[in-house]
Parts: sequence; C-alpha cells; structure tokens
Amino acid sequence: MPEKKAFARLPGSVIPSNYNIKLKPNLQTFTFEGDETITVDVKSATNTILINSVEIAIQSATFQAQGSSDISTGEISFNEEDEKVTFKFPAPLPVGKGELKIKFTGILNDKMKGFYRSKYTTPDGKEQFAAVTQFEATDARRAFPCWDEPAVKATFDVTLVVPKQKVALSNMPVISSTELNGDLLEVKYGTTPIMSTYLLAFIVGDYDYVEGKDQDGVIVRVYTPVGKKEQGLFALEVAIKTLPFYKNYFGIAYPLPKMDLIAIADFSAGAMENWGLVTYRETALLVDPNNTSSHVRQWVALVVGHELAHQWFGNLVTMEWWTHLWLNEGFASWIEYLCVDHCFPEFDIWTQFVNNDLGRALELDALHTSHPIEVPVGHPSEVDEIFDAISYSKGASVIRMLHNYIGDEHFRKGMNLYLTKFKYKNAFTEDLWAALEESSKKPIGQLMSTWTKQMGFPVLQVEEKQDGKSRVVTVTQRKFCADGLIPEGDKSQWMVPITICTASSPDKPATSGVLDSKNLTITLENVKASDWIKVNSGTVGVYRAQYSSESLERLIPAIKDKSLSPSDRLGLQSDLFALARAGMVSSVDVLKVAESFINEDNYTVWNDLSSNLSTVGLILQYTESYPQFQSFIRNLFRPISQIVGWDKKDGESPLISMLRELVLTKLGRNGDESVIKEATKRFEEHFMGAKILPADLRKSVYISILSDGNEDVFTKMLELYDKADMQEEKVRISRSLGTVRDEGLITKVLDFSLSDKVRSQDSVFVIAGVTGSVRGRQLAWKFVKDNWTKLYDRYRGGFLLARLIKATTEDFITEELAKEVEEFFKANPAPAAERAIQQSCENIRLNARWLNRDGDKLKEWLKSK
Repeated sequence: MPEKKAFARLPGSVIPSNYNIKLKPNLQTFTFEGDETITVDVKSATNTILINSVEIAIQSATFQAQGSSDISTGEISFNEEDEKVTFKFPAPLPVGKGELKIKFTGILNDKMKGFYRSKYTTPDGKEQFAAVTQFEATDARRAFPCWDEPAVKATFDVTLVVPKQKVALSNMPVISSTELNGDLLEVKYGTTPIMSTYLLAFIVGDYDYVEGKDQDGVIVRVYTPVGKKEQGLFALEVAIKTLPFYKNYFGIAYPLPKMDLIAIADFSAGAMENWGLVTYRETALLVDPNNTSSHVRQWVALVVGHELAHQWFGNLVTMEWWTHLWLNEGFASWIEYLCVDHCFPEFDIWTQFVNNDLGRALELDALHTSHPIEVPVGHPSEVDEIFDAISYSKGASVIRMLHNYIGDEHFRKGMNLYLTKFKYKNAFTEDLWAALEESSKKPIGQLMSTWTKQMGFPVLQVEEKQDGKSRVVTVTQRKFCADGLIPEGDKSQWMVPITICTASSPDKPATSGVLDSKNLTITLENVKASDWIKVNSGTVGVYRAQYSSESLERLIPAIKDKSLSPSDRLGLQSDLFALARAGMVSSVDVLKVAESFINEDNYTVWNDLSSNLSTVGLILQYTESYPQFQSFIRNLFRPISQIVGWDKKDGESPLISMLRELVLTKLGRNGDESVIKEATKRFEEHFMGAKILPADLRKSVYISILSDGNEDVFTKMLELYDKADMQEEKVRISRSLGTVRDEGLITKVLDFSLSDKVRSQDSVFVIAGVTGSVRGRQLAWKFVKDNWTKLYDRYRGGFLLARLIKATTEDFITEELAKEVEEFFKANPAPAAERAIQQSCENIRLNARWLNRDGDKLKEWLKSK
C-alpha cells in the first residue's frame, strides 16, 4: 500500500452545538450563497478556530462571545490539501459559549458529491436541474464550513431560499414558509436531533410524491420524478412495514416526525441514509408495475430496508470515526435481509444472502491484498477505499454468524442495550461487543476481534472416521488464500463457531461448538457409515470447508435429491470452486460435481453456480476449449430452461421469474440456437410494439440477441434506449449492449458510454458490459487508458473509479498484462483506488496460475464429454 498521508483530526478546543444555516442555491448559474451562525463552546482559550471547508469561498468570519457586545473578525487562511480553513482572531476567545458567523459562496458541482446539481427531463421534455446533497463520507464541507467529523455532533436549523414552484426538502418538516420578492420562498425547517454532519441533507427540484402513515403515525413520503407517482407505491409499502418492524426489533421508536425517501436522477451510490430524508438512485427506489423486473423489485426492498435500519444504527448511534464504518454498513447489510424476510417471505432472501454477501466477501477476502474489516483510517482520501465488500458484505456475514451463535433473543437484548446507552452519541465497535456480551454471557469481544482485526478467514479441513454407530469428525483450521499459499510466518487463527448437519438432521445442526485452537474433534452419535455430514450447517459460518473424496462422494446424492438444504447445496459448490482456483482440489472434479446439479430448481443455487462456472469460463476463453465449455454449459442449463419455459405461469413466485431470466440469459450468452431464435422472434414483436416483452424477460432477450447481433440489432437497441422513459429500462439496455462480439460495435458501445446520453453514474457499468469477451476486455482497457484524464477527473475520490479499474483489468490472464496495469497506474496514480489496482493485479496472476495448472486437464475432460 502507498504511504499514508499525515493526518490530524480537528482540535477539541472549540466545538459546535448548533448550526443555523441559510442557503440560497441558484439553478441557473450553479452557485449558492450561504451564511451560518454556529453556536460553539470554547473549551480552552485560543485565538484560532480550525474547521473543514473545501471549494467554498468565505467572505467573512466573526466571533461574538455570549453576553458580550464585542465582535471579533477572523483572518481566513485555507489548507486545500487537508480541506481545512483557519480563522485567526486578534485576541484569544474567552472560554464559554459564543457564536461563529460565516458568510460564504460555493458551486453546485457536477461531481455527485457535496451540494451538487442533478439533471432531469420534465414530462414536457424540458431539461431542468435540481440542487441535491451527498455528504458521506466527508463532503458536508463542500456545502458549508463545518466540523465535518462523525464524532462532532450538533443540532441543525436549516433555511432554504428557493424558487416558489420548486419542492424544497430537508431532514425535518417545514415550520414556516415566507414569500420573498422575485418569486422566491424562504423555507425554514425544524431543529434536527443532535447528529453528525454527514447525515444532513437538502434538496430543491421538481418532484411528485405518494404519502402514507405507519402504524405509529409517522408520515412517510416517497418523492418521484414528476408524473411518476405510482412508481413510488412499492417503496412506500416497504417503508410503512419496515419502520414498525425496526421499532419492535430494537425496542426504540423512530425518533423523527417524518420519513422521506426520494429518487435522485444523478447519484453515485445506491442510496444514502440522511436522517429523515433518504436519497436513492432512481433504480433503487422506483418500481413500475409493467416495467420493473422481479430482481429490481427485490433490490428496492433490500435497499429501503438497509437505509431505514441506519436511522437507528448509524444515525441515532454513530461510529466514533471512519475506522468503525464497517459496523454501520455491515450491520445494515445484515438486517436488511431480516427486514425483507419479514415483509416478503416469498423471496427466500436468506438463501440469497449466501450468494450476494457471503460469497462476495469470501472471494475478495481470500486475496493477499484484502484488508481487515476494521481498518485504521486517517486522511479523508482513505475513507472511500473501505466502502467495499469487506466493510459491507464481510461485515454483514460476521454479524449473521454472531447472531446465529448467540441466538435472536440475546442478540435483540444486546442491541437494545447498545442503542439505549449510546443514543445521540458515538460508539466504538467494542461498545457493541460489550452490550452483546452482557446480554448473552458469551465471550463476544474475544471471538469477534479475531474476525474484525485480522484479514482473511480460515478453511476448515474435515476428517471423518466411523466408530461403530458414531462419526468422529476432526476439523483443522488454516488460513484460506486464493492462491493456496499461506504467507510465510502467518499465524492467523480464528475463534470459529462450528455447526454440523447430517443426513438425519439436514435442516438444523445436529451439533455445534467453537473451534478456538488449531483443531477440534466432535463425536456425532447415531450416524450410519453411509450417511453424509456437512460442516457449516446453513452456510452461516464465514469460512470454507474442504472434505476428503469419500466425504464428498457421500454428499453428491444429497445434491441430486436435494435433501441437502438450498443454502448448503450452494455453500458446498461455492467452496469447491474456490478450492479449485486455489489449486487445492482438481477443477475437473469440481465440474463433475457441477453436473450433479442437473435436477436443481432453486434460483439462488443456480445463480451462484452460474457465476462460479463463469470464472472457469473466463480462463477457458483464452483457449481452444472454450466452445466445448460452452457446450457443457448449454447441456447443464437446458433441462431447467425447459421446466421454467419462456412464459410466466399463474401464481408463480418471483424466484421462478428470476430463475427464468438467469437460465435463458446464460443459454443465450453461450450460443444456444433455440434460445437465440426465440429471443429474436420476441424482440421483433417487442420492437414493433406488437407484443411488449414482460420486464422479467427483457434482459434475457436483449443479451441473447446482442451476443449474436449485427449492426441492425444494435441500432434497434439504441432506438429503444432513446425511447425508454424509465431509468431501469435505460440501465437494462445500456448494460446489455456490451454483449456484442463485433469489434466495430464494441467500439461504438465504449464511445456511447461517455456520450451525453448516459448518466455519469452509469458509464462505468456500460464500459464494464463489454468485458465479458476477450476482445471486449482488451478494447475496454485501451479505452480506459485513452480516456484516463477524463475518467479520472469525473470519478476521482469516489468508489466508482475503483469499480471501473477492477472491471476493465482483473480478468486478464498474463503476467505481461499484470505488469502493464501496474506500470500504467504508477504513471497515473489513483490514490482512492490503490487497493483495487493491487487486487486486480493479484486476480490476473491467479487466473494465469489457474490456467497453467488446470487448462490441459480441463481441455481433455471437456473433449471427452
């Protein structure tokens, strides 16, 4: 890792208790005027006040001590590198309360951070702009000078001066609205609870809304683009169910009088949990009954569940510093599933957790360039790097494992203790462990520090021995690394909650224990010699398991007859693919196990299997065996495609719709002629308006026809893109375009990604769309290098830059390309993506090693099929 910049937090000599902020945004010139009065406590005599400010012009700063008529004017000096401003006063400020008054101006930037502008089109076709905010992690300082650190909490009184006809929102309800000269309104909002700067929000623009109340009388509104009110109804239903669910779960009422959710046209993240005013990408909030797929509907439910959980966990109790970010995000990423499972049991969402979160976490955390869940963070530029799958998905996974270990009742009691003790304050990770330890009487701190303070996770090697009617199971832990090589001198060891299920107890653990040393022996009574056993029942533990050939043989019939639960079937093959990539088991043997999923009917199991097979396909794309591999995929997926068919049946669960989309997409992408033929027919009917495709089929049809498509198909897709009124449909089309194989068309997709037809937040995903083929990957990487200045300027300091770099580099397979990537970024540094660059290069080298080791054996086996 590069050397960390020297960094010091703001001094504690002067601290704020209230900000009274007045802002007047100008949507024509993209500037804003502001003045604020900050009530402060001077804790020790000082003649300087040091706070955060960036890209703000400060006209004046004065200080007046409480009870004094003297007004002192500060000399203003900026430290742009550290994003700080110093006000130096002629004499020391007296200890006690006082008021710091600042007049300033700023810009409504186009970088999707701070106070920024977002472009949208009104129903009559006019282009308009909204002024919106995104402050997490450290961008409140772009909207007003402030103590922009999570531990420096204060209350906020916000006033906005806005054009009369615009909707103007902030965290609290409006308390007064006064007409001013020149068609303006001065809108004042209620005082917020004491909170961190990054949770403040204000929005000015054109919006419609739908409204409801939850069972406790909290007013809930979902704001949508004008004319699209009905697209907010699904999120409204989720929010109205979710707020009381969390109130009951935490034992604490939602503390604000209203809850607004709003869809923002230009938004870099998925959503942001501003207290009482949660902002979302349009695709993470809006649901259209005719145009939204089951997949997106489920995604919206999860994102709403995630952000509303933060209203307690993050907003009411806030991390002390960004080092503890994982606790906010990991916890919300876990409990969103609990909430969706409560609201929509038909989604079978916990099985999906194993694929969506645990799988992602294990994949990233097996790299030597991963990081511990809890990373010391100093300079603001380091914060964005940890908004990744370790903080979110591994964080969520260890919390799920912990919840399972101590049980729901003790977990809830501990959560209530923690939230009650620290409400309106800040906390450290250890504070949560202490509360859970108190409620469960288990060594939570000791156990969890092995998961949060050290990088990686173990693989448990499972040995079995039959002893009469008993099975003696010995599990031995060692660190799991993606290349199978443990770094020299590594002594990592975890406290691992272990569960084991058996043929006679497939759905709940037959036994459990804690592995707190190198190995553990467990005796299972009444297990027949022919019975299977599986370590990590329900795939709740954050580890891989490796079995002997004999143990695996016993498990294969349980995959075929599905007596093993879906999450266990998923976990088993997921572990095997990871072990194969690490060179710890044979890739050919893993493909043989994959064949035993021929009777599989669970969407989530297929989804995980499909993505694992894609990683094998990735290395085989560089060989002559790839056509045989595609034939293997078609043979594996064809039986399930015939069961789900093309058309939705009455009363069908959303998971079947998602399975149909997955299976048909996989077959179309892999050249299945009957799927491409049917997709082409249905696309033509859709394009002509004769028979519109259901939302759940569009992705499959688009990808199938584009993977086989020519210029004519491509042009028609662009025409549909231009006509699409809903952002979800634009995203679906733009992310599918890269499936084309023709070099000229790939180049057109890349050019299109940076055209003004594609929103800045979506360009990265359009570019990533072409990286599914060898040629597409090469062209995408060249495109990134050729347009680096523009791309870097657009995404610098944000996580989209890291995403772009990984998508366009990590799937290469030669040492030469790993070196080329390293050299390019040595010459063109991207500090916030430094870790992503290292992870990409590690993945390239892993791919190369895997192909060299297993390529010939895979070729022989595929030839024999």
